Amino acid sequence: MELRTIGYFVAVADAGSVSAATQITHVTQPSLSRQLRQLEKELGLELFTRRDGRLVLAPAGRQFLPAARELLVRAEATRAAAAQIRAGGLPTLTVAAPPVTLNDVVAPFFATWGADDPMPRVQALNAADEYGDLDRGADLVIGTRPPPATLAGMRVAALPVSAYVRPDHPLAGRTEVALDDLLAHELLVPTPDSHARRAFDAAAERAGLPVRLAEFSTSHVAQAVAAAGRGVAVVSDDPRYGLSQLAIRTSAGEALQIVLHAAWQPHHHGARQIAAMAGRLRRFVRERYTPA
Repeated sequence: MELRTIGYFVAVADAGSVSAATQITHVTQPSLSRQLRQLEKELGLELFTRRDGRLVLAPAGRQFLPAARELLVRAEATRAAAAQIRAGGLPTLTVAAPPVTLNDVVAPFFATWGADDPMPRVQALNAADEYGDLDRGADLVIGTRPPPATLAGMRVAALPVSAYVRPDHPLAGRTEVALDDLLAHELLVPTPDSHARRAFDAAAERAGLPVRLAEFSTSHVAQAVAAAGRGVAVVSDDPRYGLSQLAIRTSAGEALQIVLHAAWQPHHHGARQIAAMAGRLRRFVRERYTPA
């Protein structure tokens, strides 16, 4: 069963006769009649009955006609999608990123997209193999490690890992806190698969000081427990629950932060559009997170 033959069936049904359909299909009447008979044979259905020398839709033909129309519409949409792909267009764009980055960076960025942009999709990043997600359905990966030379990419952001405290906490009122001072408090941190946690662990290890901490499955919960007065949340997401945000200075005097990189396959058919989208993300992050 060929799409072309389905189109002939719909054309005859709409035109009311084979002779009228020849003007639409540009196929001779004998050929059109022969192909309709072949379609009926393949489907095992009587699509038309002959009445007074004319073809009239049979009951089976009337029931089959909506399905035939839908098939042709889908086929045309498929051709249009293929043409868009050939032209380097992206009907959808799948972004893989850590959960906090998806919530606090990627989702707000999506809110700025317009009707001409691709339909966004997301997937959680595999922290153990960040850029392997490009082989698992992602078009664009936002990771924390510099991408390998085999990929196209750019640095898009350097986001702070901050300390969050209640307004009545001894550290409240400051704009920053030294890591050495911070380690004297009970710390509420996400699990080790979090990029913020890995950045904090590396800085604490370099400082060589003991750490008192409690782990939570999400950064949101860590902030909620800090709001309850049970310690200091050390996370990288936006402040919640009325907490005050303090920058963390490492023992080297540097701001504790996570660097985000965007990467994509250089041979991707939409590589040019993905690169432009990564550039827009970089500008968005700078405008959103860079202090005035």
